[in-house]
Amino acid sequence: MRPFYCLHYAPDNASLIVRLALEEAGLPYETALVDRARRGQKAPDYLRLNPNGLIPVLETPECALFETGAILLWLGDRHGVGPGAGDSARGDYLKWLVFVSNTLHADLRITFYPGLYVGDDAAMQAALVRTVQGRLAVHLRHLDTVAARRPVWLDAGRPTGLCWYIACLMRWMALYPRDGDRSWFRLSDTPALAGMLAALETRPAALKAAGAEGLGPTPFTNPRLATPPEGSAT
Repeated sequence: MRPFYCLHYAPDNASLIVRLALEEAGLPYETALVDRARRGQKAPDYLRLNPNGLIPVLETPECALFETGAILLWLGDRHGVGPGAGDSARGDYLKWLVFVSNTLHADLRITFYPGLYVGDDAAMQAALVRTVQGRLAVHLRHLDTVAARRPVWLDAGRPTGLCWYIACLMRWMALYPRDGDRSWFRLSDTPALAGMLAALETRPAALKAAGAEGLGPTPFTNPRLATPPEGSAT
């Protein structure tokens, strides 16, 4: 009997990456809504699962996992969401997964919450965001170069957790911050990644996740703000 998981999620948050990986792997799971509008991620019961008060958490029979990269690594070891031990592709997969988790995602988060890094000064926030957007563009060029080589772990026909991770981050680059300058991001600048995203959004896992979280028919190549049946993205 396969293990059963519970994904603590908010619509169109980092939990989406995990939902997509679970769906792609065909794993049984249930969801528990974290109501961001009511700061559910800071509620005592949630903080017992993740003391950082961040989304997502994946409850497993072994433990409650947090940190998106860690969850994808764990699912890869258990369920083949990425190259396993002994696979010759594992080293390359791991280094780029950690790059996306520790560098791309971390930098993107700065553009969403610059006040956490430089305080309330608007000019300092704007300068920080411009600098980080430049870094993000470089990160994407690196990933596009890798995707153009068509490694097995960036194959949209057999998606890994890393495929879904990149797709979701690029979705959010196109959408957020809602009141900020997003002109730095153009999907056409990264044609190999654009092709991967177009193929991913037609997969059953993407269609099911998009329906569950109100993401629309083209969540990666022409994204719109989520209109979820429950909860709030922000």
